[in-house]
Amino acid sequence: MDSDKNIICMKWGKKFDAGYVNRLYKMVEKNITIPHRFVCFTDDGTGINENIEIRPIPPLKEDGIPDRMWKKLTVFNKELSDLHGTALFLDLDIVIRQNIDAFFEVDGDFRIIKDWDFPNDIIGNSSVFRFEIGKYPEILDHFYGLGTAIRRHFQNEQAFLSYEMYERGILQYWDKDWCVSFKRCCLQKFPMNWIKAPRDPEEAKILIFHGKPNPEQAYKGYFGKCGFRFIKATKWLDKYWERN
Repeated sequence: MDSDKNIICMKWGKKFDAGYVNRLYKMVEKNITIPHRFVCFTDDGTGINENIEIRPIPPLKEDGIPDRMWKKLTVFNKELSDLHGTALFLDLDIVIRQNIDAFFEVDGDFRIIKDWDFPNDIIGNSSVFRFEIGKYPEILDHFYGLGTAIRRHFQNEQAFLSYEMYERGILQYWDKDWCVSFKRCCLQKFPMNWIKAPRDPEEAKILIFHGKPNPEQAYKGYFGKCGFRFIKATKWLDKYWERN
């Protein structure tokens, strides 16, 4: 299907298996009414749902730069396979709660989540971001120009990307209620975390899992940081995130 609306994701290495791609696809198809393409850029398409378009990850010349999600920047190539129009990038470990049409309908050349861990900085969280395909190839040129020096200036790709878009005057964030951090916004505070399960935020369209726990750990229950980050089994996740 040809469309100028694209939902894209990326899978490489062993951190996520095909099941994560397939679950994301099911959640998207359940929660969107806009005609679109769903494309996974990956180095291994084994086990991925046959309804998902599979494309190779565009090459990235890392030259000694450690793998901290820098591969995401390859979506800013002048040509991105056979895609055109607008792309909504989704991380594999998000959980979609309700309709996501608005992520295509709201205005702006570039939108990203405002990162909860940097309240006094412009840094965004790139679990969910939207851009125009082929419009910003100079971002990769700048990345290559910085070489390994990029490590001294930016911790990861989302910090670099946020500042690149800020310099262009197009950095905008999603509504703060659309993308909610499971870790920052859903967990009960100590000691109530031992008694009550995390809350299900009714206002959220997408739950973001950054760091630990991931959705599987949250569903089963998680023990972290000497019990201060203990999480009771979050069984309501199965309303949105199919485990099988």
